[in-house]
Amino acid sequence: MSYVVTEQCVRCKYTDCVDVCPVDCFHEGPNFLVINPEECIDCNLCVAECPVDAIFADDDLPESQRDFIEINAQLAKQWPVINTVKPAMHDADQWAGKPNKRQYLDTANAGTLDTQPICSSKVACTAE
Repeated sequence: MSYVVTEQCVRCKYTDCVDVCPVDCFHEGPNFLVINPEECIDCNLCVAECPVDAIFADDDLPESQRDFIEINAQLAKQWPVINTVKPAMHDADQWAGKPNKRQYLDTANAGTLDTQPICSSKVACTAE
């Protein structure tokens, strides 16, 4: 088992979870964080720190979020580790709690990801 970051993180990217992770398993993309399942030690510390409830144990994922297991695994191999707290995205409060944000997941610098559609970094995406 490991923990998985789901679509509620998209376009928010609060990093409170990063601060409590004892093994630096978080990786940072343009508008999303992921957990490396090979590094995660299942400590559960990150779950309570996420202000948008985006982190779940893989066994407890809602069915609609199951594809984020593979998204986390793929992107963790391509994005850099983040181990310090950074400010959330400038419009994070506007995006917090919005449903169906997967389409805005920006995978820039991540090569090809089999989970289209995504929001390209060259496309302006706005809250609906």
